Amino acid sequence: MNAPLDQALAGRHALVTGGARGIGLACAKALLARGAQVTLLGRGRESLQAAAAGLNAPGRVGFVSADIADMASVQTAFEQAARQLGPIHILVNNAGQASSQPFARTDAKLWRDMMAVNLDGTFHCMQAALPGMLAAGWGRIINVASTAGLIGYAYVSAYAAAKHGVIGLTRSVALEVARKGITVNAVCPGYTETDIVRDAVANIVQKTGMSEDQARARLAERNPQGRLVQPDEVADAVAWLALPGAASVNGQAISIDGGEVMTG
Repeated sequence: MNAPLDQALAGRHALVTGGARGIGLACAKALLARGAQVTLLGRGRESLQAAAAGLNAPGRVGFVSADIADMASVQTAFEQAARQLGPIHILVNNAGQASSQPFARTDAKLWRDMMAVNLDGTFHCMQAALPGMLAAGWGRIINVASTAGLIGYAYVSAYAAAKHGVIGLTRSVALEVARKGITVNAVCPGYTETDIVRDAVANIVQKTGMSEDQARARLAERNPQGRLVQPDEVADAVAWLALPGAASVNGQAISIDGGEVMTG
């Protein structure tokens, strides 16, 4: 008999990177609602502490500070999280960063910055989490990629390349652990109501003279539903992939975009 939804992940410890706001915080809420214990990981301790307090789940929420671009920092944070709430069973790689420049003006620093956070960070966290999952014979890794990892976007070549890399990494590791009780999947949101999209809107306003409403409408036009995706919609997909019933879903890159990639 299946456990009730609010207890489906009872006894499981989920770590969510970029967990203090946006999609990451929404994922934390969705996983808590399904019975998991949750550690929020990010760089700013004050914002993490505030987010953890706001989740109002004493004893079930912790936070650790780390720079995911640094392997040693990640290892230390994961060890701390395991001491606080036990072995990590679910990893949500949500932390990310986007910068926009024409390719001709994409310098080595911008390229390296996009790779360091979006791809290297995902790699570091997967390497830190997998040994414990292998020991337990159960695990879920869900990487928050992007529709930019499935189709090309102009003016974000470094970001798109990094997110393509995340999807390739997802598929390769999924095959390696397929017989070990672990699944590895990616979700690929389209333009979502987050800080990244707010930054994109500001950039469009600055470069084109459009109003904020016009800039938001331009981004929303890419979605056949004519709207921005909401963080809770991404979080519900992430939480579903963590459930026992999603055990046969492995190595997938699931678009959450109103059908955008079909028209891209």
